[in-house]
Amino acid sequence: YRMDQIRIRELQIFARHGVHPEETRLGQMFILNVWMEQSLSKAGKHDDLDASVSYSDAARKIQVWVTEENFQLIEAVAEKVADRLLAEWPSIRSVTVEVKKPSAPVGLVVEDVSVRLTRSWHRAFVGLGSNLGDKDGYLNLGLSVLREDPRIRVKKVSSFLTTEPWGVTDQDEFRNAAAEIETTLEPEELLDVLQKAEQDANRERLIHWGPRTLDLDLLFYDNEVFDTERLIVPHPEICGRAFVLEPMAEIAPGFHHPTNGKTMKELLAQLQSAEGSK
Repeated sequence: YRMDQIRIRELQIFARHGVHPEETRLGQMFILNVWMEQSLSKAGKHDDLDASVSYSDAARKIQVWVTEENFQLIEAVAEKVADRLLAEWPSIRSVTVEVKKPSAPVGLVVEDVSVRLTRSWHRAFVGLGSNLGDKDGYLNLGLSVLREDPRIRVKKVSSFLTTEPWGVTDQDEFRNAAAEIETTLEPEELLDVLQKAEQDANRERLIHWGPRTLDLDLLFYDNEVFDTERLIVPHPEICGRAFVLEPMAEIAPGFHHPTNGKTMKELLAQLQSAEGSK
């Protein structure tokens, strides 16, 4: 995406945020700077407001969002404004919000204190699986959870495939799929959403690779590679799992694995060749 920018500078809003009781009782002035990144090519070439963001509408909405509830931290103010802007205007790819507090009670002479944060849409892929009960129903339940979250946009969904069980083979066939999404969530925040959806589907983690009503795996997150106590991305077993590579090759055949550089189509062909030679 081409990243052009619309900026709202030094927007003054009287609100009641702060840790101290007098701050929420008396209120004070806050100053916001906002940078909204998107492609403005169509708006500029065709003089088309619908292809841009109305800065007057954005400023008025920001004023409402900042004043409709009270927060202790200006970090929370900035987070709310960023989330609402990304949700309100789908064309915005990334937003930076700075909240300045000129009258901060620090007991020293300062011009202001401020918080600046940036939030963006990220491309991610989620694997879905089920082999208990209404398998397609559980896959659709997982997709509905993703679609209903304002911080997630479901872009593509593969066909539902019937696949043989993997790991523990003495169990029923699986139905598997993959979904391409955009999200403003960080990886572990997205993991929380996926695990909550599994819980809502009454999944019980009794046997590793065992039967489950709904399995949601974060496969890829942008082109990032990381390993935490809770989460490894890319998912470490992707290259050996046809039930992941087949739906991935359907919706994103040219997507490159961040560590080996091969596309989903190439990895699937490589795995099929290896299995065929056994």
